[in-house]
Amino acid sequence: MGPPTSAAVVLLAFCISAISFLLPTGEAAQNLLEVVYQGCSSTTFPKNGGFDQTLTSLFSTLTSQASQSRFYKTSAGSGDHAISALFQCRGDLSNGDCSDCVKRLPEEANRLCGPTTAARVQLQGCYLQYTAGDPNQVSGTELLYSKCASSRVTDSTFLQMRQAAFSDVQNGIQGGSGFYTVDDGGVYALGQCEGDLSISDCGVCLKSAFREIENRCGGVKSGQVYLSRCYATYAYYPDGGAGGYGNYGAGG
Repeated sequence: MGPPTSAAVVLLAFCISAISFLLPTGEAAQNLLEVVYQGCSSTTFPKNGGFDQTLTSLFSTLTSQASQSRFYKTSAGSGDHAISALFQCRGDLSNGDCSDCVKRLPEEANRLCGPTTAARVQLQGCYLQYTAGDPNQVSGTELLYSKCASSRVTDSTFLQMRQAAFSDVQNGIQGGSGFYTVDDGGVYALGQCEGDLSISDCGVCLKSAFREIENRCGGVKSGQVYLSRCYATYAYYPDGGAGGYGNYGAGG
């Protein structure tokens, strides 16, 4: 059975599985290799079709670029054998941490998804995505994964503080880096877009991500939402300071 020609079909067939959700505080902040979630296509590459060599070559290219860039997109093969792939690291990772994170991704993709025709593996510090066909057919704001804490915030000003933090991230992202964090009076918020999104498209994507967080998480202490081309997260720190997030630095 050959791979589907539409990446939209592949990605809509993803079975998103939550492996863990650890907001990085304390020692966990250093665990950039922790799996957040994986999405795997329900179809697999045909045996002896040459796809395994193509994918191995793509993985090698991606890992070789990770010490130089926090985002890289490439493709290999042609026609029905074409595969597109990319990686992205958190915008505040050093080149060394980004490289270490990306080197883990092929191993995790093979372990978690096997020879599927599309996969996305999200670690705390980076993610990998590959697909047979044209990935641009997939909506940039398609929801891939979300997670909300169970405990609620009793502070009556929390929702206003969180909204202010979200607004600061959306304003900060206009600087063009595609990544921004803020620590506003006990609420830490982060937004990041896929590396080749325009500033305007990034703003639209993050607006959708923050709306999803508000709708799904309500007034709980922390939450994350991953859309296909951006993600957003927040955490409440009533005693001040961004906890383990501060290890990554705040600001654009």
